[in-house]
This record gives sequence, C-alpha cells and structure tokens, in this order.
Amino acid sequence: MLRISNLKCPLDFAEQNLPRLVAQTLNCKEDFASFRIVKKAIDARSKADVHYVYGVEIEAADEDALLSSTPYPFAEKVKPTETYCLPRRNVCLRPVIVGSGPAGMLAGIALAEAGLKPVILERGRPVPERQKDVRNFWNGGALKENSNVQFGEGGAGTFSDGKLMSGIKKDRYTSKVLTELTAAGAPEEIMYLAKPHIGTDKLALVVQNIRKKIVSLGGEYRFGHRADDLIVRDGILQGLKVCGADGEIYELAADRVILAVGHSARDTFEMLYRRGVLMEPKPFSVGARIEHPQSLINRSQYGVFASRLGAADYKLAFHGKAGRSAYTFCMCPGGVVVAAASEKGRVVTNGMSEYARAGENANAALLVGVNPEDFEGTHPLRGMYWQRQLEEKAFLAGGRSYKAPAQLVGDFLKDRASSKGGEVEPSYRPGVVYGSLNEVLPPFVTETMRAGIIEMDRRLRGFASYDAVLTGVETRSSSPVRICRGENLQSSVSGLYPCGEGAGFAGGIMSAAADGLKCAEKLVESLA
Repeated sequence: MLRISNLKCPLDFAEQNLPRLVAQTLNCKEDFASFRIVKKAIDARSKADVHYVYGVEIEAADEDALLSSTPYPFAEKVKPTETYCLPRRNVCLRPVIVGSGPAGMLAGIALAEAGLKPVILERGRPVPERQKDVRNFWNGGALKENSNVQFGEGGAGTFSDGKLMSGIKKDRYTSKVLTELTAAGAPEEIMYLAKPHIGTDKLALVVQNIRKKIVSLGGEYRFGHRADDLIVRDGILQGLKVCGADGEIYELAADRVILAVGHSARDTFEMLYRRGVLMEPKPFSVGARIEHPQSLINRSQYGVFASRLGAADYKLAFHGKAGRSAYTFCMCPGGVVVAAASEKGRVVTNGMSEYARAGENANAALLVGVNPEDFEGTHPLRGMYWQRQLEEKAFLAGGRSYKAPAQLVGDFLKDRASSKGGEVEPSYRPGVVYGSLNEVLPPFVTETMRAGIIEMDRRLRGFASYDAVLTGVETRSSSPVRICRGENLQSSVSGLYPCGEGAGFAGGIMSAAADGLKCAEKLVESLA
C-alpha cells in the first residue's frame, strides 16, 4: 500500500472529500481498492494559519507506477502492519495476572485468546463500586486503601484523561491495543488522531467491556484479591499467597505470573524485595499540578481560531544550566485536579478529563526529574520512601484532612506564601489550603520549577499568570523502581513476568498495554 503524508487542509475541510484530494494530489483516478486515515493533527505553529494535517494509506491498482509518476514528495510504499496473534496452547495450570490496569487487561486478552483462561487478581473493586468509593473520598469521606484512583478495575488510567500518545514505535503491539480499545467502546478516532484520548467517562465503560471479553473467553476476575507473597522453590515460581476479599489468606498454584501491579503497589515492591527479586532504583519525577483557565490555553495555542477548535493542549519543557529539567506531563484540557492518594496520611494529586474536555480549567503536572543519586543510601526502594515523605508533608500542609497544599503561581515565583486564591478556582476536591510549596518540595525542585515556569511562559503566553494555581504534590508520574528482567521478560524468579508501568517498563496507557502484550507473548512461547 501507499502512505500519503502531510496533506494540509483548512479547518472547514470535509473529511469525506479526502479520497478526491488524494487523487488530485497524485494525479490519478479516485478508484482506490482501500482508503483509510492514519493520522489527523492540528498544525498551530503559525497562529495566522492554523490547519489540519492528514496522513492516509491507500491500495491502488499499480502502486509502483503511481509512486514513480507522482511529483508529490510525501508519498511512500509501506507494508501493512503485522497482526498480533498468539498460537493457542492447551495447558492445565492457568496463568495468573496480578493487576487489571492497561498492562494486565491486554495481557489478559492475549492469553484468553490463546486459550489459556487467565486468572486476574485485582486488589481493588469493579468500576461501579470503585467510582462510588472515589467520589465519596473526594467529597470528604474516608480513603479506601484498596479502592481509589490508583487501585481498582482499569488501574490508575481509569481516572485520567485516557491519553494514548506514546514515544514507542507503532507496530503490531500498538495496533492491537488500539483495535481492542475501539472494539470495547473507545472512539474510533483514536486509530488515527495524532493526540488520541478516550476520557475517563468512556474509559469506565471500556475497561468493563474488556473484562466481559476476557470472561467470555474463559478468563476469571477476582476483585478484592491481593497478591501478598510469592511461593518459590529453588528459584522457580510455584504460586502466590493471596489475601481474599474476606481477608483470608489462600494459596494459588501458578508457575506463570504476569506482575502488572502499577506504580503505586508499594507493599508489593517491599514483598518482592524481601523475596530477593532483583530490582533497581530508576529515575522519576515530582512536582505539582498547575491549573489555568482553559480559555487562556485555547487563545495562546490557537489564536483567532480558538473558537473553532476543541480544548487545546500543550507540552512544554525546560532544561536548566545545572542539569535539572522541568517539563509538563499528563496535560488534561478541560479537566480537573484529583485526589489520588492510596495510603492513609498522604496526599497525592493527579489530573483527569472526560472525553468532551468541557471543563473550565486546564491542568498539567509540572515536574522535575530526580535520579537515584538524589537520595541517600543504597536501598533499591529509596526513591519510593522519598516519595512517601513528600506525600506526608503535603498531608500535614493540607491540614491533615486530605486537602492539598496550594500556591498561586505569582506568589510561587516571588517565593512567598499565598494566603488566598485568585481568579482561578482550584478544581481539587476535597479542597486546598493556601500556603507555600516550599514546605513540601525540596529547594532543588521548587527552584527548577520557577525557572521552568518563566521559560515556558515565553512559549505559551499566560503560563506564568499570577492567579494560576499550583496544587501539590504530584509524585506518581512513574515508578521509582525497575524490576529486573531478562530477554525472556522473566525476573530473577523464573516464571514471574514483571510488566508495565509498575515494573518500570512503561510510561502511560499505550506503552503499558503494549508491554502487557509482549509479556503474554513470551509467556506463551515458554509453554511450547
């Protein structure tokens, strides 16, 4: 097939006219055997000329002749993406997946399609019950440590913007992820948008539909069941000790376990360390959520075209002279800042948007990278313990009620505490307590954030607005640990497959889901 890229179209262009545009561009007839959009993006680099850019793939009668005769420079011959398909296996012992986030769900689909009937252990609750627990916490109720923004069906991604952008290569794994998500109810546009997102409202339905598919293929979900220990003999996995929903401990035989626990399963990391599973500290980032009016972001990004396009996003970075960097992450247009704690006595923030992105505010994590060398000692979990310290400081600064410490950007830049809010109403619930983020974050983080905000304002006018709000702390951007694994994707304990974001091999929904497919593939290969 042929891929035709960089097709520039005005904002009022009708997509059904794309085949005609391609035929005119290639100077050929509009009789393609197949035609599909593979990319759609907004080019807003020139505020006087904001337009769409499309990429398409076509099948034509004589592609070589067409390619050699066209003067269009952005046409090339490509091979169709290979299909992800695992051979079926017939074994007695069912594989176990720990965690039902993106990595666990896609591994579950792959294993179920291979006939292996996986058992999925999820410490949290199904989506409907989980939503009730989370809303109750946001409204001032008690935190449930196994049912919150981090834990439960769908993992942390269920309460997010559902962004699917990723730096990983597009291949059969990413194609499989997008295909399964759309089959489960995600918008079909995620297949080709340059910046696809699902939205937390649609994700809640998608993850339930994925569960239904896995169960229909013979898989089993066990909600409220937490993997508490490994059963190992001579370095080979024999099974798990599991705490059931009733609090009773039982043994589950399994010689193949995909460990997809997410970046917040700190008790699991400690258990693995006690069991001698090899792991190492890895870099991660900390900071706060920064919140602006969405209208400000729209005007800054789209100029006079702002009213004709949806909620704008941004991605900014700053590289300081001292080697420290600040960057924005997980930007949520028209979204809210959410309480994302999973441990009592600690405050954590995250961002969330619904599909429509129709909220009044925009928010993003404003983060500073940290390295294992920044923490004292040699313990592989020292970064995790440092995260906990920051979250405990945030809890104290917020008045010990899960309110979050907040500071106006103008006051933050002047290094003085805020006593009250301004024009931007913080969206975080159960509420904020104004003060100084210096009480929570170390100087090397706040100093880098200040320099970053000033530099970012030069590229996105209004980013340093006085009344913009910083809400802390954001500590769970990625896992602070990597569980070592070999080429067969097994850990130092044979049969244990560390997987996804929690294991340190992914950084978002797409990459975590793709890693789940890779681990499932290696597991099936090991049964040959």
